[in-house]
Amino acid sequence: MRKLALLVPALFAACSTAPAGTPVHGVTPGHKCDPTGTDRFVGQPATSDTGAAIMRATHAAVLRWAPPGTMLTMDFREDRVTVHLAPDGKIAEIKCG
Repeated sequence: MRKLALLVPALFAACSTAPAGTPVHGVTPGHKCDPTGTDRFVGQPATSDTGAAIMRATHAAVLRWAPPGTMLTMDFREDRVTVHLAPDGKIAEIKCG
């Protein structure tokens, strides 16, 4: 019985919440995408440098490229920015979620 009394708190500790900074259900603490002012990227080529600049400008934690004709999940993530590309590989639209 004594061993069981020591085991129960350990089991509850294993079920505790995730540590700070860990994404939980599409939320990364301290990151919420804001597309304000991203129009300046429309028409630019889709490069890693442009992607990094978009993430900084939107405060997103996750970047998702969306080439034409690609199916995307419909789940909403406030920490994600989605960059839609035109057939020529240039940025056509930027949306959060």
